[in-house]
Amino acid sequence: MEHALALPLLVGLIGIALAFDFLNGLHDAANSIATVVSTRVLKPHHAVAMAAFFNFIAFLFFGLHVAETVGKGIVHADIVNAQVIFGALMGAISWNLITWILGIPSSSSHALIGGLLGAGVARAGLGGIVWSGVLKTSVAIVLSPTIGLVLALVLVLITSWVFVRTLPSVADRRFRRLQLISASLYSLGHGGNDAQKTMGIIAVLLYSQGLLEGGFHVPFWVVISCQAAMGLGTLLGGWKIVHTMGSKITRLTPAQGFCAETGGAITLFAATWLGVPVSTTHTITGAIVGVGSSRRLSAVRWNVASSIVVAWVVTLPAAAAIGAGFYLLAGLFG
Repeated sequence: MEHALALPLLVGLIGIALAFDFLNGLHDAANSIATVVSTRVLKPHHAVAMAAFFNFIAFLFFGLHVAETVGKGIVHADIVNAQVIFGALMGAISWNLITWILGIPSSSSHALIGGLLGAGVARAGLGGIVWSGVLKTSVAIVLSPTIGLVLALVLVLITSWVFVRTLPSVADRRFRRLQLISASLYSLGHGGNDAQKTMGIIAVLLYSQGLLEGGFHVPFWVVISCQAAMGLGTLLGGWKIVHTMGSKITRLTPAQGFCAETGGAITLFAATWLGVPVSTTHTITGAIVGVGSSRRLSAVRWNVASSIVVAWVVTLPAAAAIGAGFYLLAGLFG
């Protein structure tokens, strides 16, 4: 462990981590509200306020298993120093900004994992990687959208059967109300899983500086700071990605929006309780594709969906390369 980092540099790194969390909320806010906005259940500014609130209070409902996975389950905590954290954060932030500007719903989560892997390998080689944690995260890349898709598809079938004799106008009104609940739950899951990744980064930074008594853990002030940063970012979330997620992939009705959000929320809740850092972007996209394909396969704009998948595939290596570059750059001044 290293203990010599000056206080201003430590505060600066924590500030960068919170900036990433803010950008995570900004970048991924669309995941929480895309469906509820595209179905016109809520106006965008009302939707982001709701999402920000549930993002912030998520720590009341979940443990910190995801934070522990990120903090010590991707690269070995003992090889982490300030330079590694700087590289990881800058790799993730840079990739987030690139994709946000382009309106591409890539994964902030996997950008952070990629940045951490790149910086960690630049410092300690492949021996610094916790392969079991990387395997768990890699499996989640595939499983989270798949589970979201299947759950959403099953929910569409169930709701179609339950409301088969209900007038369309009546069903529409009911699902508009239900979608407020499903969107809130999805925002809760988003805040619970995504904010914990930054908590893990800050906690391992403090651990590397010998500032955590009693071994690795996440201090409460870190929890509150990360939830607040994500909530604030969500308030300022970008419409470009909302439009891509909510209408470019497929057109949604309130019933379909409810099914997509509920399927996504169930996936996120399970992953967070299991300590798996999944991508909220992957999860909701899979769910949206699931409800779209329930009508007919041609209802999904597969060219848009495929471009999103390409962005997912590129995210991990791109963020890793940028993270390694920033690690090496920081070394020139260290």
